[in-house]
Amino acid sequence: MRIIRFDYSGRSGFGFLTDDGIMPVAWEPFYETPIESFLIPLSEVNILAPVEPTKIVAVGLNYMDHAEELGMPIPEEPVLFLKAPNTLIGDGDIVIYPQQSERVDYEAELAVVIGKHAKSVPEKDATSYVLGYSCGMDITARDLQAVDGQWTRSKNFDTFCPLGPWVETEADPSDLWIELRLNGEVRQSSRTSNMIFNVPKLISFISSVMTLYPGDVILTGTPSGVGQVHKGDVIEMTIEDIGTLRVSVG
Repeated sequence: MRIIRFDYSGRSGFGFLTDDGIMPVAWEPFYETPIESFLIPLSEVNILAPVEPTKIVAVGLNYMDHAEELGMPIPEEPVLFLKAPNTLIGDGDIVIYPQQSERVDYEAELAVVIGKHAKSVPEKDATSYVLGYSCGMDITARDLQAVDGQWTRSKNFDTFCPLGPWVETEADPSDLWIELRLNGEVRQSSRTSNMIFNVPKLISFISSVMTLYPGDVILTGTPSGVGQVHKGDVIEMTIEDIGTLRVSVG
C-alpha cells in the first residue's frame, strides 16, 4: 500500500494511491472535515512530503562501499545526526542552493517512516514499529561541513531533505536496489544489503537514545558515488519496490 500526502482544491490530506487515483482518507487538520468517498486523479494534486515528522534522524557512513570509497574504517556503532523538519520537500519540488555554500552534494538514502511510539525497542521487534519506507535525499553543503567541523549547518538548510513520493508499507528493506541519477546519468547504484547496520539494528539503537514518534523519519545512509550538484540540475533517485523521487536544484 502506498500512503501519499497531497494538496487538492485548497486542502491538504492523506490518501492511498491506487491505479485509478488517490483515495483520500483524512484531511488536515483531521478534526474538521469528514472524508468523502471519491477518487482524485493524480494529475489534479500537488504531491507533498509524505509525512510531517518531529525529527529526521540520519545515519552517517552506513554502506560498506561508501566506507571503502572514502578509505574510512567501519564504525562500531551507528553515527547519528539530525535534520530538522524545515528541510523537508516533496517530489517535484526545488532544492534551494544556499548563498553561503559553494559545494552542495547529493546523497540517496532509504528512508524509514516510524508508525508508532518507539522507545528502547528490541531489535527483534523493530520492524513492527515501521509504517513503511520512502525515498530520501540528504542534501549537504559539503564545504560548510568541513569548515564547521560538525554537521548542523551543512545538513539543515531549508529544502535539504527531499522525501517521497509516498510511503510504501509493504517493502522488505533488507536487499533493495537503490540508484541516483544526476541529469539522467547514474551516479550512485548499490543495494541496501550493503548497509553496515540494517534497519532493525538502526531502529533499536536510535530508540535507545531518543523516543521515536509516529511520522518520524530515519535516513539510513548513502552508498558510494556521492557528488556535487549545481543550479539547474535534476536529481532523481529510485529504490526497488518503493518508487522514484525527482527534484531540481535552483
